[in-house]
Amino acid sequence: MKQLKFFAVTLVLTVLGILLHAGEAKPVAGTVKSDDGIPIRYQVTGKGEPALVFVHGWCCDRTYWDQQVPHFSKNYKVVTIDLAGHGESGLARKEWTTQSFGQDVAVVVKKLDLKKVILLGHSMGGGVIAEATLLIPKRVIGLVGVDTFNTIERKFTREQIDQFLAPSRADFVKGTQNFIRAIMFYPDADPALVDKIANDMASAPPEVGLGAMEAIFNLDLPALLDKVKVPVYCVNADKFPIDIEAGKRHTVSFKVKIMPKVGHFLMMEDPKTFNRLLDETLKELTQTQ
Repeated sequence: MKQLKFFAVTLVLTVLGILLHAGEAKPVAGTVKSDDGIPIRYQVTGKGEPALVFVHGWCCDRTYWDQQVPHFSKNYKVVTIDLAGHGESGLARKEWTTQSFGQDVAVVVKKLDLKKVILLGHSMGGGVIAEATLLIPKRVIGLVGVDTFNTIERKFTREQIDQFLAPSRADFVKGTQNFIRAIMFYPDADPALVDKIANDMASAPPEVGLGAMEAIFNLDLPALLDKVKVPVYCVNADKFPIDIEAGKRHTVSFKVKIMPKVGHFLMMEDPKTFNRLLDETLKELTQTQ
């Protein structure tokens, strides 16, 4: 009798598990070569239009969107990408420019033949998705920056750039660790998450990290956004100020939602709030089309 009851309970739990997971989208990974021959790894989950293409930031990878993929793939086709030099993508690129990263995004969109796309970029990914839009303008209906486009008119001198990069040039692991821990989080941030992100980013190939950071500093973001002819929305943390008027001067439309009490990695620090705000942003953006 006990064995029969155990079997019955096990069967019920199994069936419940199947029912609960029956509607979940299964991720499919793929690889495509960028314009310079570098293999770019991506993952597709779900279906629906517009497609959402998530682009990570400096020295990160597509797993930084793991808290968003299950949520948004219920209603959209969700694509996450490893830019060249990051995650599972190739490392043989000679110059790590924002434009070349934009090409990585564009070739994935073309490979998947996505007709209607919203590009989402975290941090460095903001400039990347702007560059990608210029390559596939007929496919992109809007951009969503995630803690990016804060002070787009700010300029840096060569001396300021060299001063900032000096610790990472001397010791990339230590310099990157210190930079991430000192600037990117509030003091009460989850220590385990801080450790994970700091260790992840510090383990990036130094030539990629330093080259990409140079590209960030040297990017003429106002001139780039002047060429983008789709609405730009942002979901940003309250840790860093944002010059909304500057954003409006260089875009056809610029709107911002601010998340309180989170640092630079808001989509990981408070995914529930972030996903809600992004849901609202996507609805607003699609209603303008």
